Amino acid sequence: MNFKKLTPVLFTALLLSANVHAQKTAHLTQFVDPIIGSAKHGHVFVGANVPFGAVQLGPDNVFEGWDWCSGYNYVSNTITGFSHTHLSGTGIGDLGDISIMPASGETILQKGKKGEEDKGYLSTFSHENEVAKAGYYSVLLDKYKIKVELTATERVGFHQYTFPKKTATPHVIIDLIEGIGWDKPVNASFKQLDATTIVGHRNSKGWANDQRLYFVIKLSQPLQKFSIYSDDKLAKGTDVSGEKIKAVIDFASVKQNQLQIKVALSPVSTENALLNLKTELPGWDFTSTVKAADAKWEKELSKVKIDASANTKKVFYTALYHTMVAPSLFNDVNKDYLGTDKKIHHAAGFNNLTTFSLWDTYRAANPLYTILHQDKVNDVVNTMLAIYKEQGKLPVWHLMGNETNTMVGYHAVPVVVDAYLKGYRGFDVNLAYEAVKQSAMQKTDGIDYIQKLKYIPADKVNESVAKALEYAIDDYCIAMFAKSLGKTDDYQYFSKRAGLYAQYFDQDVQFMRGKLADGKWKSPFSPVAAKHREDDYTEGNAWQYTWLVPQDVEGLIYLFGGDKPFVNKLDSLFIVPADLGKESSPDISGLIGNYAQGNEPGHHIPYLYAYAGQPWKTADLIRKIDHDFYTSKPDGLCGNEDVGQMSAWYVFSALGFYPVNPANGAYVFGTPLVKNATINLPNKKTFDINVIDNSSENKYIQRILLNGKPYTKSFILHKTIVEGGYMTIYMGNQPSKLWGISASDRPVSGK
Repeated sequence: MNFKKLTPVLFTALLLSANVHAQKTAHLTQFVDPIIGSAKHGHVFVGANVPFGAVQLGPDNVFEGWDWCSGYNYVSNTITGFSHTHLSGTGIGDLGDISIMPASGETILQKGKKGEEDKGYLSTFSHENEVAKAGYYSVLLDKYKIKVELTATERVGFHQYTFPKKTATPHVIIDLIEGIGWDKPVNASFKQLDATTIVGHRNSKGWANDQRLYFVIKLSQPLQKFSIYSDDKLAKGTDVSGEKIKAVIDFASVKQNQLQIKVALSPVSTENALLNLKTELPGWDFTSTVKAADAKWEKELSKVKIDASANTKKVFYTALYHTMVAPSLFNDVNKDYLGTDKKIHHAAGFNNLTTFSLWDTYRAANPLYTILHQDKVNDVVNTMLAIYKEQGKLPVWHLMGNETNTMVGYHAVPVVVDAYLKGYRGFDVNLAYEAVKQSAMQKTDGIDYIQKLKYIPADKVNESVAKALEYAIDDYCIAMFAKSLGKTDDYQYFSKRAGLYAQYFDQDVQFMRGKLADGKWKSPFSPVAAKHREDDYTEGNAWQYTWLVPQDVEGLIYLFGGDKPFVNKLDSLFIVPADLGKESSPDISGLIGNYAQGNEPGHHIPYLYAYAGQPWKTADLIRKIDHDFYTSKPDGLCGNEDVGQMSAWYVFSALGFYPVNPANGAYVFGTPLVKNATINLPNKKTFDINVIDNSSENKYIQRILLNGKPYTKSFILHKTIVEGGYMTIYMGNQPSKLWGISASDRPVSGK
């Protein structure tokens, strides 16, 4: 084509067409930056994995405290090894199983310390020589000049090390002592099967009390010598067990300067680890494995295609990526898994999963799965029901076949109930109801008071207000489940329990606060002060917890005396300066006044304005939160990622709506951050969102068309989205005087 002969108009049209085509064909994985959230308190995993995979293979820094819970923080310049299991965004450190470090020269058995790098096998590195992508990670180790490249399948980590051309004494250190944070070894083993195969296990104790993991290590070339050390002393033979063991693999040389190592994991046995390796990664093509990992991420990311600014795309798709690090597989290719009862369960009829951060994820991450990962929802519920049968209760915060009992509430309940109410039936419904009801009839953490339809006394139970408010949400869900099953008595009983939140509302001060056994309010009282895990709240204060009634916002508005006083108080939340005190939780972060975006109990709060007929105030806040607290920089998260919840909030909010009530099948509108979006659903259905005149100034919804017809409500139903269709949202620079304001158009909590 002769471009010189094209008219300016035609030339521009061709450019626009080419740009549209490029956007349609561009890989979405290019917008994922795993480094986002790795600085400050984000605690995200950095490394190579596939969606919901059992393996999270990545670098570990010298551990320097709480902000290294994932093993890696962007401020570090040290690497002690590359381990195969990691948590993402948690507030407690664990895992870091099977750390492998390539090295050369004199063998050093100690990992070393920061500032004394020469005395250990660790190495420094520069971020300039680091690449992190979806499914791939690489870094140059300064000390050894070795280029490390990592990728993964679901159950296999794949290492590729490129050594300098002249390398003296190349070797690899395998450390079964090293773990992240509070993880410590209990028992471990190595056994050499042949010149290229080593198997073993690692049992450890950390956040999860009894972790058991088996592995096989496969080398791309025969080793010269395999030395096992127990308590830093050379052990006899090549079949050794002990508490603190590590091994060194020596090579005479590295063929073509490149060594590859495959590590397959199993929660069951070394035999199953070998089966996982043979099934998932029998070959040695590293490049094709990287491409396969990229393709798996592309498939999942493609479930939502957006048009937005380059920065918004980067933040959005990284957030979407972060929602798929966990829950992670905790079974083998033959569906064997290790149960909470520490028994091996063979050939399960579902994929068993682990890493359930339910105090966080029930709010938005799990509801997001019911739209985007409909193939995973039944696995989540079946895993929870299996855990119920194995340990006698539904999971609270489950990790590697262990119940950690972390945080408050019984929040497997809204996950199970939400799935049922949205039509999922790939599980035993009667067992599910039995399990959720059993959760509410335990005798721990003040639940016994709730069973008698009483309040929890603050002088009898720690964190009484937070626990009671969380229980009320879960009890609402049980009531809805009971109603659907025709269990009238249970429906009435749990509905009463769901309304017990009102017992903690002090009309005089207009806050939720602790009440003593004698009926008096606990004093002294400060709505701003917070004492970490030692007051009436859980990682929060009265300003933040007063709004934790997503199951009955109308009832909360009534307690305040109507829409106007409710809105006035809600306005004050975002204005009154925070004065949390020295003993507050570091999780209370991302502050706007006393509102904390960095901690999950407040994530629904900006959307409460819609219930009082002022949805434009939600729009103001969402835009501010987007601008201030979600960036494309390493410190781009204002709080712990919390296994996908922080990012799920962003994914929902960017699309323009959010599940205030986690189990009523409705999403409340805010303000879309995209120009348009397509949600790709099963059976080739799509739900298309077209946003007209969206900009930083035009942040207010003016009107909505749903499938071509006017839609005046400030919420949208789950069933409307998953049935497929199209929605047009018209934006403007002034709040609408009509849309979402009348009482009939506002969200309804209980439906």
